[in-house]
Amino acid sequence: MTETMKFVIVGHIDHGKSTLIGRLFYDTNSLPEGKIEELKTVCEALGKELEFGFLMDHLEEERDQGITIDTAQTFFRTKNREYNIIDAPGHVEFIKNMITGASQAEAAILIVDAEEGVQEQTRRHAYILNMLGLSQVIVVINKMDKIEYKKERFEKVKKELLEFLLKINIQPSYIIPISAKNGDFVAKKSNTLPWYQGPTVLDALDSFKIKESEKNKELRFPVQDVYKWDKRIIAGKIVSGTIKKKDKIVVLPSEEETIVESIEEFGKENIEFAEAGKSTGITTKDKLFIDRGAVIIRKNEEKPLITNKVEAHLFWMDKNPYKKGERLLFKCATQEVMCEIETIKKVVDSSTLQTIKENAEEIKNREVGDIIIKTEKPVVVEDFNKTQELGRFVLQRKDTCAGGIITRIK
Repeated sequence: MTETMKFVIVGHIDHGKSTLIGRLFYDTNSLPEGKIEELKTVCEALGKELEFGFLMDHLEEERDQGITIDTAQTFFRTKNREYNIIDAPGHVEFIKNMITGASQAEAAILIVDAEEGVQEQTRRHAYILNMLGLSQVIVVINKMDKIEYKKERFEKVKKELLEFLLKINIQPSYIIPISAKNGDFVAKKSNTLPWYQGPTVLDALDSFKIKESEKNKELRFPVQDVYKWDKRIIAGKIVSGTIKKKDKIVVLPSEEETIVESIEEFGKENIEFAEAGKSTGITTKDKLFIDRGAVIIRKNEEKPLITNKVEAHLFWMDKNPYKKGERLLFKCATQEVMCEIETIKKVVDSSTLQTIKENAEEIKNREVGDIIIKTEKPVVVEDFNKTQELGRFVLQRKDTCAGGIITRIK
């Protein structure tokens, strides 16, 4: 079975993310058949060279129009493995995608324009990579062709970025000079950078390790829904561990106990077990009241915490600030409960790392807070570093206004 690594490309606007993605597709022959010829024709008609950023815009436009090309899963393949690029078009969307866990990145590429250097969004994205615990990070210093491939400029940008990254405990695995437009050191080495002796972007990605399977951990099965046909099927996606017939299980937060009677999947019979990453259903021996938001674990395994107070790092991303006393909707895995931020211990500028205020009364757009959240009902949570799906959350007004990770359980 071919292994797949998920990674995200982030950086300041116009530093070349779309061009790099297009180049990765092109150099790994991962584009839909005939697509590159079609784009060449379009570019020629516009009097332009082939632009990979334009290629990505065109694919996105086709996707939006419902044309049948598979870009929902943005992937390419090397000789070693397949790669899935998590879409992160901007700082707000990035946080929503990453913290809600729509896709789980195992690695990241932080892209910086060699001419412009480190910018505000470069620092903010780096801060979020650190907050989410991503340790496999490649820095690419792009558009080397625009500065005539000069080593001195590369070293200056590298030094400035490293000074910031080390403050937030990110030690990049590689720092690679590239030209995504021309393909220098993306998939192939070139003689334009004789002073650089390191790997290409693809070689660097191929050296990274796939995250250890979650199936070897304790069972965590957040309930998404309950369906009633001839029997009552409890459905959800297994976050970690495995579940099998005759397992003794505990339903949290009620702590009621029962036994798994069957594993249910559409169109299949006599299923013995299901494991982490699988969306599945179960029936139970006893008729318990189980609803969306409950978390099922195996009896006699270590339990997550049931609490109404958690400490967290929070990234505020709404134009309207949060003021203490306001009620918000707390969403963690499939749990939804009203809450308020009881204490704002410290507010930090996410791009400069400067402390704005301690014991604050509000958090503004793009600020990070060390906070204590109090929920109106007990929730089932764990430290982010133990079980990510039970350790990250979003807060909502009408729409998502903040996201964060749990750092300590009260």
